[in-house]
Amino acid sequence: MFSNGTAILAAFIVYLGAMVVIGFLYYNKTNTVSDYILGNRGLNRYVAALSAEASDMSGWLLIGLPGLAYLSGMSAVWVALGLIVGTFLNWKFVAKRLRIYTQRANDSLTLPDFFKNRFNDQSGLISAIAAVFILIFFLIYTSAQFVAGGKLFNTVFGLDYTTALLVGSLIVVAYTFTGGFKAVCLTDFIQGTLMFFALLMVPIMAILLLGGPGATVASIEQVDPALLNPFMDAETGLPLTAIAIISSLAWALGYFGQPHILVRFMAIRKPEEIREARSVAMVWVTISLLAAVAIGLIGRAFLDQPLLGPDAETVFMVMTSEVFISFLAGIVLCGILAAIMSTASSQLLVSASAVSQDLYKSFFRHEAGEKELIWVSRFSVLFVAVLAILLGLDPESSVFKIVSYAWAGFGATFGPVILMGLFWKRATRQGALAGIVVGGLTVLIWKWFGFFGLYEIVPGFIFSMLAIYVVSKMTPEPEPEIVAVFEETEKELQKSES
Repeated sequence: MFSNGTAILAAFIVYLGAMVVIGFLYYNKTNTVSDYILGNRGLNRYVAALSAEASDMSGWLLIGLPGLAYLSGMSAVWVALGLIVGTFLNWKFVAKRLRIYTQRANDSLTLPDFFKNRFNDQSGLISAIAAVFILIFFLIYTSAQFVAGGKLFNTVFGLDYTTALLVGSLIVVAYTFTGGFKAVCLTDFIQGTLMFFALLMVPIMAILLLGGPGATVASIEQVDPALLNPFMDAETGLPLTAIAIISSLAWALGYFGQPHILVRFMAIRKPEEIREARSVAMVWVTISLLAAVAIGLIGRAFLDQPLLGPDAETVFMVMTSEVFISFLAGIVLCGILAAIMSTASSQLLVSASAVSQDLYKSFFRHEAGEKELIWVSRFSVLFVAVLAILLGLDPESSVFKIVSYAWAGFGATFGPVILMGLFWKRATRQGALAGIVVGGLTVLIWKWFGFFGLYEIVPGFIFSMLAIYVVSKMTPEPEPEIVAVFEETEKELQKSES
């Protein structure tokens, strides 16, 4: 437990209390499934931008990425670069088109719902299989957030890891269960702001205490010159291979298929607001990712006691305790909790929507009313949370590795279908179904066998795109009504950009 644990605890209580209050304030404002799942498409540009990035980055940004940089050095910047490029491409080419198309396609509220409407799948098979993959990969992804929370409470307060895991998990579930999408997005906005300043304050203070930028670089070089070489893995002492660099940059591909990010595009108030939202998002994500890498690097020179193995992922927490005191340290550490909560809540909400809309209503209760579906969504949050907690019980779990697996799963399973569905009129439902199955299974199999050391998102994405193209060409052209919606979307998109 940190020596200033009581003051840090006070900061945590104030922060967490505010987040839970927001959830309950929105409890009575959630009257429809659209309210609970998509906020009735009412997000303004700034909330949408910060909510998308905060839910994207998760505890991985303040735990996983700094831990990777602490061990591997500047080679971690390739992952950051891939994510920066992916963020831009997603906002530039997918956001507005998806916002318009999902509303035109029978006002789709979820990603599986959009697939069903986009490809006129009367059987509901596409949305059902998509929902299953969402549950599989979000169990893994949400588990990573709970693991991050467990490490936070364990490191800061000295709690038993299992107890720490439960405490962090229950807080997230509380306001997701009550408030739904609007509560999650508002807290994401607050948490994204807090994460941003926490990421800036810690490395800046550490650099000042080390004697300035020049002295900091010299200190890092003294520890190990390989830390400053982006083409070297400082952990192994070996040069990076082409496959390693490609695998790091390939994180960019994951953006096109992340349900918890894409749903923010679907919920923004007006398509015209997306350009300004993109600018806000790019500033946030670029500075935050580079700051996270800097924290890991500076930590090697700043900390007297080296952090070994999984403990490397606590570098941000340990540095915070040494550069700030008492209550202020608690506020900065709340940045980690903010990252964890923003992503876990978003992932729980998307998982709940997959259960209530794409499985329960589609296959079990077609006549289910709004209130019933809201409660099914809420209890789905509890169900997914319990399973994610069980998956995260191992204290040796690596946040970075868990997130990379789930990220690849979503990127390869849904990314190609989103891109082909939005940009290729000839894509068919058979092709979309093939793409989802091939992408998801490729990631699961490739991860298991670890072929060539190549990140599983690369083969998963490529094989999925090929499957969609080949199967679509082999099957009859889409029905005229599907083509009509596609063309109407194109016209509206051109009109909004003129």
